[in-house]
Amino acid sequence: MEFWRGSVFYEIYMKSFQDSNGDGLGDFKGLTNRLDYLAELGIDGIWLTPFYPSPQVDNGYDVSDYCEINPDYGNMADFREFMREAAKRDIKVIIDLVLNHSSTEHAWFRESRRSKTNSKRDYYIWREKPNNWESFFGGTAWEFDEETKEYYYHSFAKEQADLNWANPLVQKEMENVLAFWLNEGVAGFRLDVINNLTLVLEFPDNPVENGEMKHLYDRNQSGLKDVLEQISRFCKKDQDAFLVGEISSDDLTEIASYSSKKMLDVTFNFNFGSVEKVDAASIFSTLNAMEMALSDGQWPTLFFGSHDMSRFTTRLADGDLLKTKLLAFLMLTAKGVPFIYYGEEMGMPDLTFTSVEEMRDIQGISAYYQALEGDLNPECALEIAIQKTRDKARGPMVFPDKKAFSDGEPWIKSASLPEKEARSMWTFYQALLAFRKTTDFKKEEYTSLKLAGELLSYRRGEFLFLLHFGEGFVDFSLEEKATLVFGEANISETKIKMGPYAGIALRVEG
Repeated sequence: MEFWRGSVFYEIYMKSFQDSNGDGLGDFKGLTNRLDYLAELGIDGIWLTPFYPSPQVDNGYDVSDYCEINPDYGNMADFREFMREAAKRDIKVIIDLVLNHSSTEHAWFRESRRSKTNSKRDYYIWREKPNNWESFFGGTAWEFDEETKEYYYHSFAKEQADLNWANPLVQKEMENVLAFWLNEGVAGFRLDVINNLTLVLEFPDNPVENGEMKHLYDRNQSGLKDVLEQISRFCKKDQDAFLVGEISSDDLTEIASYSSKKMLDVTFNFNFGSVEKVDAASIFSTLNAMEMALSDGQWPTLFFGSHDMSRFTTRLADGDLLKTKLLAFLMLTAKGVPFIYYGEEMGMPDLTFTSVEEMRDIQGISAYYQALEGDLNPECALEIAIQKTRDKARGPMVFPDKKAFSDGEPWIKSASLPEKEARSMWTFYQALLAFRKTTDFKKEEYTSLKLAGELLSYRRGEFLFLLHFGEGFVDFSLEEKATLVFGEANISETKIKMGPYAGIALRVEG
């Protein structure tokens, strides 16, 4: 069976994990020094956000060289040492790869904009007149270039020019990039906004309903699945590479349509991960919907946080330790591939901001100035920026041994639960990950999935999992003899009494 199916991955936002040289930025030497911490925690794999050279307009998702290391994070020797040390600890590494667009500082784009006859011109998308497409960051998706008097397309920031995937030369260039990093030992790729690839060079206007653009023609274009199958064949011809797709959609059927034995292994279920409120009924409904959308051995992903969204201890648990643990229990026991976002094992909450100058994320900054242009006052504009900024989830890692991030840029602020609660959270994650390693439930399908009031239950293999989302106590009647193997509850031969916001695992006999 594929190595990833029973694995737990740990997302590391490169800038914020561990600084080794006192410049206020995380780096590969710092990351290597923390591999023992990650091994002790019990994760199986690491997902690294972009570490390539970049002007950092979008925190590294604007790549200016796909086959090098950003000097802020070290050099290729540092990367290779990190990979060797991770392998010694049986930790797989997958890396973020942005195939949809590059930085406008990339050598390809600098050539492309020189003239209309340049050999790299068709690496990107140029038009004499723009259509009505809007950037996913807001505003027009077309930027006029004075050099050749044409517009280039950017589905995100104007410094992130979309690549022309209708050009076979672009596809070949990206195969070279994939081959480069596979040769360096990475176990796979997280493919950024992969359903946004531009393959059709016809640009009908997107429909606009009630003043809001519907991204109909700038996503999910014809030929995309063929390209994903080609990428999969290339990556898997010599190894069991793990391919994770970020799909810009909250439609489960659409998300699932890009994972199969021929395409991506898994796709991110943002409808599950980015919810604003959770209770037993909503979780039950979503787990069922995910099951309905999947087929042919497909496996969902499980996460409540990432570098793109508010931290879940703030967003979903209001800083409450029991609620935070319950959501972690769900993520690590339900069917799917879990992705822990760095710091969740310490209960890290969101950063807070008092001015836009404290932000570095283009999404929040753009929202602020767009609000000002819309005649909102600075206070209202800041509130909008705080809602939009992804910086709140990107603060410096706080480690349990207090060897935290060095003093760096003034916008960086430490954030964590009180020390006692943070240590309790870490111990909980460590114990739960150890429980996963010693059992086979993590590779099992559901044999039951039920809801009774605020009590959610599911059976996987010989294990029954009970999750109580209520504030009081609840009784659960046992139909079979069972042994409590994880969590706390009062258990007799016929009944279990669980406290508020509790998750437990039972081994069922017979």
